[in-house]
Amino acid sequence: MNHLLIFRIPWKDLNMLLMKIITKYVYELLEKDCNLKKISIPVDATESEPKSFIFMSEDALTNPQKLMVLIHGSGVVRAGQWARRLIINEDLDSGTQIPFIKRAMDEGYGVIVLNPNENYIEVEKPKIHVPSSSDSSDEPAEKRERKDKVSKETKKRRDFYEKYRNPQREKEMMQLYIRENGSPEEHAVYVWDHFIAQSAAENVFFVAHSYGGLAFVELMIQREADVKSKVTAVALTDSVHNVWHQEAGKTIREWMRENCCNWVSSSEPLDTSVESMLPDCPRVSAGTDRHELTSWKSFPSIFKFFTEASEAKTSSLKPALTRRSHRIKHEEL
Repeated sequence: MNHLLIFRIPWKDLNMLLMKIITKYVYELLEKDCNLKKISIPVDATESEPKSFIFMSEDALTNPQKLMVLIHGSGVVRAGQWARRLIINEDLDSGTQIPFIKRAMDEGYGVIVLNPNENYIEVEKPKIHVPSSSDSSDEPAEKRERKDKVSKETKKRRDFYEKYRNPQREKEMMQLYIRENGSPEEHAVYVWDHFIAQSAAENVFFVAHSYGGLAFVELMIQREADVKSKVTAVALTDSVHNVWHQEAGKTIREWMRENCCNWVSSSEPLDTSVESMLPDCPRVSAGTDRHELTSWKSFPSIFKFFTEASEAKTSSLKPALTRRSHRIKHEEL
């Protein structure tokens, strides 16, 4: 006789399981398919403290020419991902950073992949024993035992209901934040100080999506002189940064106008100029009105932008001149 066991698992827990499977698979691709190394941080972490990690190519710190740094947005995505929705519903090319990594390595870039959402680990919360009120009462032993029995039965029913309602949540958890990496902004500054700033690359390029753009602007606010001396160009994709709210100074805004370009969600053709209310970097269409697709759709334009910026720097011209002339052509049309 066949017996069928049916488990009622809430959708939230199924979704969590799927996210973990995707994350593990992408990490494996970064190491095996892209040949990146997984580097633990903080670099001086003790055996017992919480840790995170980033991914780097073999030549990330030694490549004398070019280094590309990739930063994803906020939420559930992790290193190597742009959007989980795209990975699930479309494909790995549009949803992960793998095409960027492979092309960058083919074109001679070193690569560093940040992991800005890995800010803490979860551990089981220590149980604190609270003595029952009956322990210190002067009630007769028989009455106290009867009360304890009722209390235990009540707890048993409650635990059974909680386990049925949410079978994955049997333990109460607490968060332990990772030293100097407790937020995307902290993480960006930490990786800059300990890796990017130490790299040999003459030209550093950033690709930052959504909240990653905000993290980059925060990095620039905190390390302005260092960023200006080392970074050649920055490609933002539908960045949510705000130079007013983040209080970016005039010199930062001027540098961004000359060295950054933001590919934003728009129904206009790819690279068409898009007006902005903010006095920061030029905004052009990513060729899609879907936020999560902006990195993938602007993929060829970003590499062209970096090549032009590098050539402009070599010929002592400002990196944004080519992009700016490109924008003027659209405005004339």
